[in-house]
Amino acid sequence: MPAQPAEATIAEITDLITFDTTSRDSNLPLIEHVEGRLAAAGISFQRIPNAEGTKANLLATIPAADGTTTGGIVLSGHTDVVPVDGQDWSSDPFTPEIRESKYFARGSADMKSFIGVILSRLERLATAQLREPIHLAFSYDEEIGCVGAISLVEAITAAELAPRGCVVGEPSSMRVIRGHKSMNVFRVDFHGVAAHSSLTPEGVNAIAYASEFVAFVHAVAAEFRTEGPFDEAYVVPFTTVTANTFTGGIAVNTIPAEASVQFEFRSLGTVDREALIARFRAEAERLGRAMAAENADAGVDFTIEAEAPGCETPHDAEIVSLAADWGGIATNDKVTYGTEAGLFSEAGIPTVVCGPGDIAQAHAPDEFIELEQIAACESFIDALIVDLSTDRS
Repeated sequence: MPAQPAEATIAEITDLITFDTTSRDSNLPLIEHVEGRLAAAGISFQRIPNAEGTKANLLATIPAADGTTTGGIVLSGHTDVVPVDGQDWSSDPFTPEIRESKYFARGSADMKSFIGVILSRLERLATAQLREPIHLAFSYDEEIGCVGAISLVEAITAAELAPRGCVVGEPSSMRVIRGHKSMNVFRVDFHGVAAHSSLTPEGVNAIAYASEFVAFVHAVAAEFRTEGPFDEAYVVPFTTVTANTFTGGIAVNTIPAEASVQFEFRSLGTVDREALIARFRAEAERLGRAMAAENADAGVDFTIEAEAPGCETPHDAEIVSLAADWGGIATNDKVTYGTEAGLFSEAGIPTVVCGPGDIAQAHAPDEFIELEQIAACESFIDALIVDLSTDRS
């Protein structure tokens, strides 16, 4: 029979699930709940709010037995979940159900089970005779572009905690993942001039120029697809580029004054992100100049909506072997989806992704996690605590 998680762990996960932390809403009720759990265990913490005070990150450090708070390992997870709007669920997404050894709920795989396992070990962490500290880093708004983790990583850096490694518990089926692509999202707004469609010289067609930009985006995509660079560790071994939303126009007999395009790219670590962004910006500016040449009131706005760096941890980095020693499944695989691992890595903290659940279930209706995956995560965290303890027993 597959290993089963402890009832106390399931209870911790269930508590987290029942907080609807869809990214468009506040995560503060969940943060307050976790703060209560930390306080009960005697663990100090720091709340790091967003500018509006409507959401927050949480950073906590369990010191080493000698009081040391620097070095050690970060355990990182995000508290937000994606919407359930328009999805056909067999049960209430925020009322967990266990069916056929699977735990169904929004956030069960992505990624409240990982956080719940950590919370179930708080008392053990607080009393462990640690050789080095363990840092808990829980963020907001990962699902809309790793927004919250920026200030969370900044706080770790400002406090000079200097962790020697980080584990981001995104669903990886407990595989140790050392690399993923960057995530970069853009919006380009084309401002033309409206006119009756029978008087085309009097207008500037925003859709026409926006369409030209979309063609450019997909020409760049084809370039990466055929010319590389390539990394065969990925399922899709090249940088992907795609335009995914397009709006514009008000009527068939009116020259469209407005059109907007959203596009994204997910780049390999060997691709210069800033240079690629500059390439797209330059094309938008070229089109803007062409529009303004037709009418001075026309032009283009180029906006970066979200960006997060990729993660490229060397295969011989200590955190890779440590995660495998703790029970993670060793692999050379890299993943195409983005995580907060890139932000930790960019800050000089060697980072791997290793967490319970399958990414295939994340964001889907009837999201679930296998109970044996939760049990595997329990074993991983337990092994980590033992390994970082003075008596190692």
